[in-house]
Amino acid sequence: MSSSSQKRSEEFLKISGQFKLGALVTESSHPVTANLSEVAKRDIAAALKLLFDVDADVVSKYREFVKSGQAVQIKDVAVNSLKSGGRIFFTGCGATGRLSILLDSVWRDFWQQRRPATPGDFENRTFSVLAGGDYALIKSVEGFEDFAAFGRKQMRDLGVRAGDVVFAITEGGETSFVIGTAWEGLDAGAKIYFVYNNPDEILCEHVERSREVIREPRIEKINLTTGPMAIAGSTRMQATSIQLCVMLTILEMVARELSGVSEVPALPYLFLAKLEELHATLKSPEVLGQLATLVALEESVYRNGHKTNYFADRFGIDVLTDTTERSPTFCTPPFRKSGDTTAAESWAFLFLPQLETPAAWQHLLKREPRCIEWSEIEVREVVGKEKFAKTQEVIRKISRAELMQFKIGLDGLNLRSLGKGDSAIAIGSDDFYPVQVEAAQRAGAKAGVIHFCSRRLEDFNFSKSAIGNPQPAIVRIPVPETDFLLDGVTRVAVKLVMNALSTCTMVRLGRVMGNFMVWVVPSNLKLIDRATRYIAQLAGLNYETANGLLFDVLEYVEPRMKSDQAYPPVVGMAVLRARRKLTNEQAEEQLKLTV
Repeated sequence: MSSSSQKRSEEFLKISGQFKLGALVTESSHPVTANLSEVAKRDIAAALKLLFDVDADVVSKYREFVKSGQAVQIKDVAVNSLKSGGRIFFTGCGATGRLSILLDSVWRDFWQQRRPATPGDFENRTFSVLAGGDYALIKSVEGFEDFAAFGRKQMRDLGVRAGDVVFAITEGGETSFVIGTAWEGLDAGAKIYFVYNNPDEILCEHVERSREVIREPRIEKINLTTGPMAIAGSTRMQATSIQLCVMLTILEMVARELSGVSEVPALPYLFLAKLEELHATLKSPEVLGQLATLVALEESVYRNGHKTNYFADRFGIDVLTDTTERSPTFCTPPFRKSGDTTAAESWAFLFLPQLETPAAWQHLLKREPRCIEWSEIEVREVVGKEKFAKTQEVIRKISRAELMQFKIGLDGLNLRSLGKGDSAIAIGSDDFYPVQVEAAQRAGAKAGVIHFCSRRLEDFNFSKSAIGNPQPAIVRIPVPETDFLLDGVTRVAVKLVMNALSTCTMVRLGRVMGNFMVWVVPSNLKLIDRATRYIAQLAGLNYETANGLLFDVLEYVEPRMKSDQAYPPVVGMAVLRARRKLTNEQAEEQLKLTV
């Protein structure tokens, strides 16, 4: 081990007690998917069914939430706040941060569609607060998740005040950034709801910062523990799925009351019935078979070194969330900026129908992007002199101008032209999609379509004359009909399907062992702990030794990580080194032969 990696390990171990999260339910292995990687090798549809089987935990927890009557109470608080000029904040980090932006986008989209029918400026009364700002929609921002001070600062920048309502959403219940947003909101006099997914007794025993929030009587708790994730620790799955269900239910009830649409007294129970119907549909042999075909398509594309372009409009934010989250979970290359000639080509990218990228971002968010643009003085006030230089360097890379370098409008298509071996996958059925699918097929690319529709649209199909020949792989997801203003059940359907598609594809590519994400990228303190635990478990080492080995491997691959180049899995390399007494170079060569 080098002296520098040893020093970094020692520094982490000094504070590791704050981030040792192995006792949390969300970090444990789900028994249903314990052999997921083996099942996926034999039968893709069977592996998909296992993933959807775990989603039964989401339905069960949602049923429990509905019966509690908590939704009505929360709705009343939110309505009273908005009617009195207050605002609603959704705060989060990583997956929950992207969830916060999705909630804000769905809310704004509804009111934009009603202009000018409804008085009041309710459209602009919600705010999403994602650790690292909107730039983190594309790529996690180093350092922001680990410190409460950043959460406090981002809330202050938006002027949180008395009369506002804050939903501080954290999958594990321990994220420092989110806890910081909760405390800042409370200090300002806002009503705080803490939304999380681990049992109170475990959090209070093991995580001091969580204990302080949970035991604070002025903060109302919304505990949505569903149990272990389908992929151990991958809270982008069931944890954020139940949060999506609950938050969309609350927002649906609020929107109905504010817009004067007849309120459905038993709306949470109606949502539950539709959710149960959706879940049964996703596990049907027909849907599983169609989705398995698309998994096989994507797997073949990535396995052979090619790329996928996703095309979406209405569900752009949903698709972007899933594609972004693949990078830290499975160590795939993140979205590549325009003009970046050193970064690895992104495996997947998203395009919207707007001609220019700024308009596409506006359309996606339903507002202007909000990125972190702090001055040097502001940075010093937050982090002090010792961490100023490193933080300032990060801040420069996450501005609005940097976000615009991710060309998600049609002006970016020429940067990712498709050819033989690539694929185009459309999410939806607007006129935008057939044109793109047909163009991709003419260039020799494979094609797929995921269509979410009501059961009345039994005759849905892309005509061969419209898109060329052969037919793309079509996944048709019948979504239960509702008159919900925010169409929440469909948004849940998109999330569950995209999670299953991307997860099963990565499992097939060997990026999961059993149900452990052994290609996880240790990009923050929580993930460093997770990677350390995986190495210790798989290599038979104690925690301290495993952590030292992790930092030694990290030092080896970091130059490639920081320039977004392809690099080997840190956990996998460390395990090979320990088991076979190899150097970093030897371990990397061994991985090339086995992965």
